[in-house]
Amino acid sequence: MLRKALPIRFILLCAFLLAGLLPTILIASLAYTEARSALKTEISHDMQTRATATAAEVDRMLFERLQNVASWSQLEIMQDARIEDVDKRLAKFLAELKSSYRDVYTELYVLDINGTVIASSEPSHIGKHFDAPPLWLSTHLGASNLDIAALQNDQLPISTSIASAIDGSSIGMLVSVFNWQQITHILENSVAGRSSAALFDDKNQLIAMTTKWHDTLGSRNIVATATTSGYQTFSGFSWEIRSVKHRSEAFAPIHRMTNIFIGLLLASIVLASVIALPVAKTITRPLNRLTEFANSFIRSPSHTPPPAGGPAEIDTMSQAFGKMVSDLERSKENLTRAAKLAVVGEMAAAMSHEVRTPLGILRSSAQLLLREPTLSEEGREVCGFIITETERLNKLVSTLIDSARPRAPEFSPVDIAELARHTVAMLTMQAQKKHISLDCESSPPAIATCDSEQITQVLLNLLLNAIQVLPEGGHIVLSISQAADYVLLSVADDGPGVPEDQRKQIFDPFFTQRAGGIGLGLAVVRQIVLAHHGEISVHESAMHGAEFRLKLPVSVTP
Repeated sequence: MLRKALPIRFILLCAFLLAGLLPTILIASLAYTEARSALKTEISHDMQTRATATAAEVDRMLFERLQNVASWSQLEIMQDARIEDVDKRLAKFLAELKSSYRDVYTELYVLDINGTVIASSEPSHIGKHFDAPPLWLSTHLGASNLDIAALQNDQLPISTSIASAIDGSSIGMLVSVFNWQQITHILENSVAGRSSAALFDDKNQLIAMTTKWHDTLGSRNIVATATTSGYQTFSGFSWEIRSVKHRSEAFAPIHRMTNIFIGLLLASIVLASVIALPVAKTITRPLNRLTEFANSFIRSPSHTPPPAGGPAEIDTMSQAFGKMVSDLERSKENLTRAAKLAVVGEMAAAMSHEVRTPLGILRSSAQLLLREPTLSEEGREVCGFIITETERLNKLVSTLIDSARPRAPEFSPVDIAELARHTVAMLTMQAQKKHISLDCESSPPAIATCDSEQITQVLLNLLLNAIQVLPEGGHIVLSISQAADYVLLSVADDGPGVPEDQRKQIFDPFFTQRAGGIGLGLAVVRQIVLAHHGEISVHESAMHGAEFRLKLPVSVTP
């Protein structure tokens, strides 16, 4: 039994749809996979950063609570425990402490050696006997041994012995009941949306969690973990932070893109069908006429010429159609490329207009100020800075318009010492606002082959980072020294420094520990330094802060 052949219209329609839509589907699927993978990597990195920061915040909170108990137990007023706080000075002191640490402690009390409360921030508890709760953890800060009782009802008792000032023997015990909700608040502040976080002890027991923790449990989640490693002199308890984000929330942008693509695909199928059916009918009509002519010729041969649009016409039409499809694809690519270039051009033109206009106003204003006869020397110097920097920014905007890629360095011999002094002078007023000492130490001359504008940008980024990180009264030293083959620049401060485990990734894009930062400054610095065939590294400064060392070669071989 012979199978019925498919109509040529159906074959042409299927071939048209496959040829036109299959590559689009494959490319879109590949783009979806790559975008999903990149988004997952970025989300995982962000979650890991948040988990690490949360673990550090938990350690900081515990360290402060432990340090409070250890330092309070050594206060002179604690010696009133020997006379059982007959004048109630100690009880009043504990009440004032609790009031000053609002919502941090639920109660502060002192026990005598028999376990009786002799002083408390809650007067009703004085005279009661408290049995020691089960011990959970023990640690020490300096010379103080601290015990942490089992967590109950969001209350964490932290206790330490009160030593007699006479013979060093124990005269009682100071107990502070820490409000565990403070830890929960830290976890809540570390997540957003449908994300959640939880804290587990070293035995994998859940000890704190956000309100949505149980709602996010499941296999379709992205999970990041970080272990508490201590804070300053506190060694930590090796607890684990687990941060969870539901995949549906994490990949919501990709899902929206997929829905849009499916809608466009369905519309394309409908449109392609509307176009393909008439085309198929046009192509098959000459064949039908030729078939009818052949059938009639078999039944009744005649000299009637075959209808127009015989095999040669179909071949010509096929070639024309193929050329038309090819031309359409090429036109589509050209239109797409032109549209992209138009968008880029519009963005560059908009940026040029938005940036150059205020730059021109700033430059004109500075030039106008220079004409004032009563302007001070410091004001003239500041106006000079404004004119110089607006010209430099204008040149950077022009470079952005001319090319989408970063400008290659324009090498020339530059006195780095003079460049450094000029940069320090520009930032002196910003440093003075925070009472930061900004010094420049150099032994001129220090000549290197570099792009002065780009190295100025490097120094500005490093010094501005230091100014933003340092508290008031900090100290920054920019030093320059000349070696045989290179010039060494050092930016050192007495701030918090860069931890050892972060020094390798400090130059990665979007890595930052500063609130409000976006993590691009040091990445740009490293890119410029590498373009100059130089080296940059971060160390601990002699002032126990951060020190960035930059080596620029004396000469550069093109």
